[in-house]
Amino acid sequence: MNVVIIDYGAGNIKSLQFAFKRLGVSAKLTSNPEEISVADKVIFPGVGEASSAMEMLKNSKLDLLIPTLKQPVLGICLGMQLLCNSSEEGSTKGLGIFNTEVKQFSTAVKVPQMGWNTITNLKSGLFKNIKEDAFMYLVHSFYAVTNAQTIATTHYDLDYASALQHNNFYGVQFHPEKSGEIGAQLLRNFLTLE
Repeated sequence: MNVVIIDYGAGNIKSLQFAFKRLGVSAKLTSNPEEISVADKVIFPGVGEASSAMEMLKNSKLDLLIPTLKQPVLGICLGMQLLCNSSEEGSTKGLGIFNTEVKQFSTAVKVPQMGWNTITNLKSGLFKNIKEDAFMYLVHSFYAVTNAQTIATTHYDLDYASALQHNNFYGVQFHPEKSGEIGAQLLRNFLTLE
């Protein structure tokens, strides 16, 4: 199976590569549009600040390529947020795959949310063999507002979309590569999606 991790300078790419290696899959790091286009599965990672990450995508023209992809695509953390319409972080215009906005947590809670939290209201084959209230590892200061494309929610100050899906695009706010066996199961599930 040909799995690629988009390498655009804003990703948690090494830990993702190791997570796939543990599953017996060699995931290739690339920013090459041709390699991304022909891959069986595409991982769109992201850590850091939204507006600078979007600039890096634009500089490599990947902002134009990603929305045209037809194979399963998994956005992780900031990768998921960049697939939304917009983010309050740096007043960033997103790729518009997920019809929702990314907002900052209120000061009523400790920001960033850092550590383990549960995922609930699980929908989609992405969560096959994963139970309601499973724990996933999260580190983030901004969250996606729930919408009709929400396939999992998490509560932190409020209920927010911790996973989204639109057609072949999936997004998770948590880090499956840092979420132990349950995170590994989610990555296994992603690899089996059509």
